[in-house]
Amino acid sequence: MISRERLLTAIAHREPDRVPLDLASTQVTGISVIAYEKLRDYLHLPARTTAVCDAIQQIALPGDDVLERFGVDTRGLWPLTSHNMPFEDIESGEFLAHRDEWGLGYRRHRKGGLWYDLYASPLDDPSLSGAEIRAFPWPDGGAQWRVAGLRERALSFRDAGYAVVLKSVCAGLLEMAIRLRGMEACLIDLLADKRRAGLILDQVLKVKLEYWQTALNELGDVVDVVAEGDDFGTQQSALISAAAFREMIKPRQAELIAFLRRGAPQAAVFFHSCGSVRTLMPDFIEMGIDIINPVHITAAGMAPAELKRDFGKELVFWGGGIDTQGTLPNGSPQQVRDEVKRNIEAFAPGGGFVFNTVHNIQADVPPENIVAMYETLAESGSYR
Repeated sequence: MISRERLLTAIAHREPDRVPLDLASTQVTGISVIAYEKLRDYLHLPARTTAVCDAIQQIALPGDDVLERFGVDTRGLWPLTSHNMPFEDIESGEFLAHRDEWGLGYRRHRKGGLWYDLYASPLDDPSLSGAEIRAFPWPDGGAQWRVAGLRERALSFRDAGYAVVLKSVCAGLLEMAIRLRGMEACLIDLLADKRRAGLILDQVLKVKLEYWQTALNELGDVVDVVAEGDDFGTQQSALISAAAFREMIKPRQAELIAFLRRGAPQAAVFFHSCGSVRTLMPDFIEMGIDIINPVHITAAGMAPAELKRDFGKELVFWGGGIDTQGTLPNGSPQQVRDEVKRNIEAFAPGGGFVFNTVHNIQADVPPENIVAMYETLAESGSYR
């Protein structure tokens, strides 16, 4: 099978020749610059300047030599967003800092900083009014420059046999509201000032719909997967109650997903949410989500075999291949192999599984563990 056929077969809940593999088609399925450069050195590949596809997270855009070496089946389209468009840092004490197109303040340590942290939220005024929310300089999500040149890239990926993934313009509705408002104020608003919370969520949704209108007009017929997401889970539970989710988030999220389906009816809808989201999976299915990522297997209620048993007929699991908090950075290569094999055995039967780590490969992951992970997938991921 060629890569695109392999991925589409798995998404259709059928068994391809082997489990398909994703690396770096999105900003949540990638590898840090530091880990990537260590991997290249370990593999004795030529030294090259590393392309960065997400500057805030410091995520690398791997070269074709690495993607082909491990048999990666996906290729991502990267619209211009606040995470990859040019910006200029200023020196601020021990930090390098900047403001993005949303007015969010990001900074990282000048020495040894692994990524940028959010430090300033532009809508954090406790007395913020509805008029001020509407007057805020919201980004132009539908600007044509965001997707310039992406159709040609998509067609080249298609011609080469790869599955094409198109990501969103920003993080999820709730996550962006938290960034803009500040976590404490946002979560209080969801319960105590639903009108204000709703206004912010609606403005973020508007930016997203503008983006997807432009993006799908240009690319809707040449993408296989459209990627959205939000972070609804913590390690132990959902971040907000099911009642708050269903009242404040779900109707808006459902509107967005319905828009994606109209704009790219042949594409599968990928949805990223970290943490313990088992209680929300019936809602995900009801909203029309096809794929869940990153499959946070160490969070409460997220055991692989149980997820596959209870939701494997409706949801594709894209991720969950190995724990990136414990085993991948801290385990031995043999422990990595053992866990990868267990997770393949749990998720792969009947299709509906795309191999990826639980979120991005971080800077502290040894290259020998990355190689052990991919070698085990090659050895144990065959359906034949």
